[in-house]
Amino acid sequence: MNLDMYKALWEPIEINGVVIKNRISMSPMGTFAYDQDGTDSEQGLRYFEERAKGGIGLLHTGSAYINTRLAQGSPSIHVDNIHCIPKATVLVERAHRWGAKFFLQLSPGTGRNSKLDLGNPEPPVSASAVPAHFDHNVICRAMTRDEIKGAMNDFKVAAEFAKRAGFDGVQIHAHAGYLIDQFLSEVWNKRDDEYGGSFENRCRFALEAVDAIRSVVGPKYPITFRISLDHRFAGGRTLEESMKILDVLDKSGIDAFDVDAGSYDTEDYIFPSRYNGDACMAYVCKEARKHLSKPIINAGNHSMESAAQLLLSGDADMVQFGRQSIADPQFANKLKLGRREEIRPCIICNEECIGRIFGRRTQLSCTVNPAAGFEESMEVTKLEKPQKVVVIGAGPGGMEAARCAAERGCSVNLYDKGSELGGTFKVIATGDFKHRIRELIAWYELQIKKLGVKVVLNTEITGSEPELAEADAIFVATGSLPLIPPIPGMDDPKVIDVYDVHKNGLPEGKNVVICGGGLSACDTALEYAPEGRNITIVEMRSKIGADVMYINAISINRLLKQYGVTCLTDTRVVGVNDEGVQVETQDGIRVLPADVVVGAFGRKRNMGLADAVLHAYPTKTTIIGDCMEPAKAGNAIREGFYAAMSLQDF
Repeated sequence: MNLDMYKALWEPIEINGVVIKNRISMSPMGTFAYDQDGTDSEQGLRYFEERAKGGIGLLHTGSAYINTRLAQGSPSIHVDNIHCIPKATVLVERAHRWGAKFFLQLSPGTGRNSKLDLGNPEPPVSASAVPAHFDHNVICRAMTRDEIKGAMNDFKVAAEFAKRAGFDGVQIHAHAGYLIDQFLSEVWNKRDDEYGGSFENRCRFALEAVDAIRSVVGPKYPITFRISLDHRFAGGRTLEESMKILDVLDKSGIDAFDVDAGSYDTEDYIFPSRYNGDACMAYVCKEARKHLSKPIINAGNHSMESAAQLLLSGDADMVQFGRQSIADPQFANKLKLGRREEIRPCIICNEECIGRIFGRRTQLSCTVNPAAGFEESMEVTKLEKPQKVVVIGAGPGGMEAARCAAERGCSVNLYDKGSELGGTFKVIATGDFKHRIRELIAWYELQIKKLGVKVVLNTEITGSEPELAEADAIFVATGSLPLIPPIPGMDDPKVIDVYDVHKNGLPEGKNVVICGGGLSACDTALEYAPEGRNITIVEMRSKIGADVMYINAISINRLLKQYGVTCLTDTRVVGVNDEGVQVETQDGIRVLPADVVVGAFGRKRNMGLADAVLHAYPTKTTIIGDCMEPAKAGNAIREGFYAAMSLQDF
């Protein structure tokens, strides 16, 4: 590996007297790993420590709300409670132990972005009486002058908290349409007092926050400012308009700027999906650099390579990795030591990080790293008495079970009837937007090889093999099967299963009808629509991508529209004939012309071999992943990890 390529990442950087050992920052992200008293749990403490230990130069907390009553946000450190300072000190010191610096992100609240299902008894408090983002029928309450004055005092209290706890700096959260951004932006600020109307008045809340913090921390203490420079929706703030704000803030005492794009009205840029591509928000830096000489920090689907390139361009001075730091806490150290291929890649799926927080209201974890967020209780340790383990199926669940069992010192045999590792997970990873899935499979291949797992391919296990009898533990991860409904004409030569499309390519033909509107169908459409084909997706449910994490669905639906893909919902496929695909709607039956028909009806369980092995060896067999119940790859990986972690010494 050419280490010079990444040289810029290892240069120290100074922000108002604080020297950071490299140019790698961990993005501010909420963890939901807090105890009831508003302090980090032991899991939360260990989570941050592992990222510091892994070589990251600068860590950020997620939003710490200066007033928990008005914030109407998710759980955070209670910076308005002096009793929380000792635990926060422990958090900082455990990062300092490894040479990392730590900034506390401060926010006055979510404003119109408040999650209305968090038990908030009142309407969201915003800059003005505008509709709430998550329910436009709810009208926000405009923040009063007294509340604004109180917020400035709260900023002072929070700043004192940061200094006493030992944080190396603070970051003001004015990002992505949250409360400060609502004051800054004309689209949400409809006030007619000194905090609204003119551009100068809209900046007043942010400037007073800076002044309040500076009055407490003094001149030699870093204050950074996180702001979206391009809201990316009609009526939102443009990149050009944001430059005026930067000019004002630059004179206010801000020491560095954390810049990107998006808002909750374009939520797939707050948590950018794989469909947005690598370094999808780096574009804002070039214009910002024309206005700023102070350090610029940038986030947004960065790869190691895009990060290095951005720094070399001079348009930014630090690069943030959020989800990548979750997927592999050691990624920075690995890169520095020339072990790029050993970095476990984030696949940008949003499923078990933000999806877990938003969907289940529980602490974050990771699709590819199930121990993330649980480092304290799920540390991989060696068994005193290593066991013989047989894994049947080399998809994501089987590979993870084999990897983890081998890491625990077990002798592992991994069998698969296919010719290569990865199973259907590898088969479907054909689009450009799935390159990180291909990287993950390559990572598994390397780990399995390094750990000495015996891989036996092109071998179909029947259940009677002596290796099974000799094994101490058997993990069955044979995956699912295509669901083929009893629809007339499904045996027509122009009908091809979606997995065969990924494996062999889409046959020639101008008119393509995809039967089924789940993730596989959408991904197939996005992969081939740029070729100029007429693609129609037929879905019996009321929306396309019903099984897709909702943030990813925003990107998918935008791109489907962009590429001219026709999406028919509440529409059932009832037959295939020479003319095309017969579909039924509430208006009756019609025929969609089709040269190629793709079956993407979903998957079904595959318990044939699993039942046989379980019957023969009930006490030592564990079923993993899709063969029991079709689900997402993250479920299989987590089950594979748990299976290997459950091995015990007897």
